[in-house]
Amino acid sequence: MKKRLLIANRSEIAIRIIRSAHKLGMLAVVFQSDREPDALYLKYADEIIPARDMNNEKSIFLDPERIVNLALEHNIDLLHPGYGFLSENPDFAQLCVDNGINFIGPSPALIRDMGLKTVAKSMAIKAGLPLVPGSDGPVKDAAAAKEYADKIGYPVILKASAGGGGRGMRIVEKADTIERNFKSASDEALAAFGNGDMFIEKYLQNPKHLEFQIMGDKHGHVIHLGERECSLQRKHQKIMEEAPSASVTPEMRAEMGEMAIRFAKSIGYYSAGTIEFIMDEDGSYFFMEMNTRIQVEHPVTEMITGVDLVDWQIKVALGEVLSVKQEDIKINGWAIEIRVNTEDPQNRFSPQTGFIDKIHFPKRDYIRIETGIQSGSVVTPYFDSMISKIIVHGTDRKDVIQKTLDALYEFSLVGLKTTVPFCRAVLQHPDFIDATYTTRWVDSVFTPDMLENEDDEMIGALAATILYASEYLQLSSDLPTYKQDALNVWVLNKRLNY
Repeated sequence: MKKRLLIANRSEIAIRIIRSAHKLGMLAVVFQSDREPDALYLKYADEIIPARDMNNEKSIFLDPERIVNLALEHNIDLLHPGYGFLSENPDFAQLCVDNGINFIGPSPALIRDMGLKTVAKSMAIKAGLPLVPGSDGPVKDAAAAKEYADKIGYPVILKASAGGGGRGMRIVEKADTIERNFKSASDEALAAFGNGDMFIEKYLQNPKHLEFQIMGDKHGHVIHLGERECSLQRKHQKIMEEAPSASVTPEMRAEMGEMAIRFAKSIGYYSAGTIEFIMDEDGSYFFMEMNTRIQVEHPVTEMITGVDLVDWQIKVALGEVLSVKQEDIKINGWAIEIRVNTEDPQNRFSPQTGFIDKIHFPKRDYIRIETGIQSGSVVTPYFDSMISKIIVHGTDRKDVIQKTLDALYEFSLVGLKTTVPFCRAVLQHPDFIDATYTTRWVDSVFTPDMLENEDDEMIGALAATILYASEYLQLSSDLPTYKQDALNVWVLNKRLNY
């Protein structure tokens, strides 16, 4: 009988996992949330379990006990959490294990240890990885944090020991603000993670964020698949990624990759994971944390290595030996991932909700689209604002930048604002072209007027007129080029020289 794999997630990552499940001959089972009853991912599943969660305080994807109970009712063999809340919840992983469900990911103990950044740091020290100067473990209160800050010098950063996604983090520039920042960060961490413990580090003011993708099996084999640069962030959350990084030389890649493997082996790690590093302006780098799950940005690594990370996650969970060896990993070209979020970049990236009237994705053999929406979809306030990812492969960095820019000119969405205009502006900015951008770029360089165009209103009206003519008056045969471009006011802007 075919194994039954339950995907305890939604949107594009659910479709991505369904694809791997089918490739490996498994039945893909998903939940249908009442908060999103017509979601696109439901069309790809072999079986749908109604969640009936509309009257519940939280959606099915935030309810571990109900997920496991439904999994048992439906004879589930394996469970993939995707990324996000459930993938980093050791209690959920343990609940799966205790009930005989094969959790696709590392052991609950490793999820717990790596989720506590102070524990992860102590393990990294034992493995010989360099760390940013700071506290060895949690600091008990603001006074203790101030003592550390006085020793290592300002600015410092307070981080939640159990944190992630930018929550429970505060940058402290001066001693007289540390008490206030400590309390607010700790309160935020307690509310978000149920753990208000804080630690402190020296704040690197213009760093790069690098992460090494690893894959290990249950037989002690671990490989790395090179690095990704994830420095373009807003609110401590990534918005564009590229692989490899222009800041990493082949010698550094070998050195950092060896560190990542050594660390993973030292803790007995298996499944997909990432070892995160932060790089200072002088090129020195430090271990930051480990993520014990598949990352949103995993496609750029797949594009340049040809290794299917989700396939291997599932195979490893089933006990297979990792047949891909380190010498098999070759970096082929360059890849960039654009996260398409329904946010307004000109208004502090505030989320947008509502109907997507029309969406058009670029189609090229070097472009990969991962999405959970289509024309007519509704973006609700219940879930994350990321609706799709556009991943582009090129022969080198210059080539992929141009190809990605062309792809974004072809993309269009009518109905909501997105981060695509922001990403177009980034791709053309000298700091990105020169690969000198850092995690502070959005805060220190980006301004909303970078996206302004005085003819936007006129071009938008023209686009709407052409769209109406081509689709509703059935004149598409007379307007073959403009019909495609009508959905994209930026292409019209370019074509008509406005």
